[in-house]
Amino acid sequence: MYTPVLRVARPTDDIDALMHFYCDGLGFEKLSSFNDHNGFNGVMLGRSQAPYHFEFTHQIGHIVGKAPTQDHLLIFYVPDAASLKDIIQRMQHCGFSTVASYNPYWDEKGCCFEDPDGYRIVLQQAEWTL
Repeated sequence: MYTPVLRVARPTDDIDALMHFYCDGLGFEKLSSFNDHNGFNGVMLGRSQAPYHFEFTHQIGHIVGKAPTQDHLLIFYVPDAASLKDIIQRMQHCGFSTVASYNPYWDEKGCCFEDPDGYRIVLQQAEWTL
């Protein structure tokens, strides 16, 4: 059966700040990038074997601003407590602090970080099950 690859794409005003957050902090890899493609710069971040990646783009001369709400989330399920602890420590070492989740449910078994654009990442200590 075919498993589709998911790309989450969104604009930003600061690609470099997002690279620090997602690569240095969360441990993603820079998969690809482009410069001045029809007035846009961009970068794709993720893990080479994962069925998802993120594309952040910046339109030259255009300002997009911050996230519209504190409840715009990307949630990563990390079942292993030691792995979750390592990620949190790496994020903190890179200068990122946890923030209280808008929905307190996410703070029960995990923690939340806010990226430079105001979008939030939840690191949830649980396995994804339906």
